[in-house]
Amino acid sequence: MKKSLFVISALFLLAAWGWDFPSAAPAAGGPSYLYKTTFVRAAPGKLLDLIALYKGHAAVDDAAGDARPLWWRHTQGDQWDLMLLTPMGSYAEYYSQDRLDRRAKAAAAASPSAQEFPKQLAACTSWKEDVFVWGPPLETLKSAFDAATFYHCEIFISLPGRQDELYKEREMENAYQVGVGRPATFLFVRDQGAVWDIFSLGCYRDMKQWADGGTLTREQRSEAARRAGFKDADAIGPYLRSLIEMHRDTMGNAIR
Repeated sequence: MKKSLFVISALFLLAAWGWDFPSAAPAAGGPSYLYKTTFVRAAPGKLLDLIALYKGHAAVDDAAGDARPLWWRHTQGDQWDLMLLTPMGSYAEYYSQDRLDRRAKAAAAASPSAQEFPKQLAACTSWKEDVFVWGPPLETLKSAFDAATFYHCEIFISLPGRQDELYKEREMENAYQVGVGRPATFLFVRDQGAVWDIFSLGCYRDMKQWADGGTLTREQRSEAARRAGFKDADAIGPYLRSLIEMHRDTMGNAIR
């Protein structure tokens, strides 16, 4: 009975998502791997308990054959404490009957139980939001993510009708970053869920690499900006802000 309820609930969610089928596949040439992004703020005094709960739940993901979420802990910026990127691949893949069966079997054998874990999670959480996004291939992202100890997330709501232009700007800014000797960021595009249209995630060896401004001259930076499609380096920020309604930055550390 418990297994049946689990499957029915999952299928009900799929049916609900089905109202948005035109966005159920990525745009041609864009990000093509599906992730569930979860932003979580811990209840007062419960952050370490929340981290411990998520760490313990990783064994359930392993037993179900699911990839573990990629996650990190914020040090400053937005209101949330943890960001989790759950690899899905696609809706059809993640919610296939075989995957649902394995997930139900793993949950039935889990401790805390499938009924108790959400209660414990809720007791440690004061705020949470989810957004499903198309992003880079899992192995590409995971390789950079696992090698990093410091992360920078920029998250955006675009002005109406400017989503595609905003994505193009983020690609241009990545080209500029590479041109001045910095790592490109990973781009994620909203499919459904929370209000954010796009976010970028930078993965760095440490805070020093993220903060390093390099030794290029002003003209060298402007030349890199022009090659990337901007008027000059000083025009990057103003152009970005002409496309967005809201923008938040968050920095943080790896959780080991």
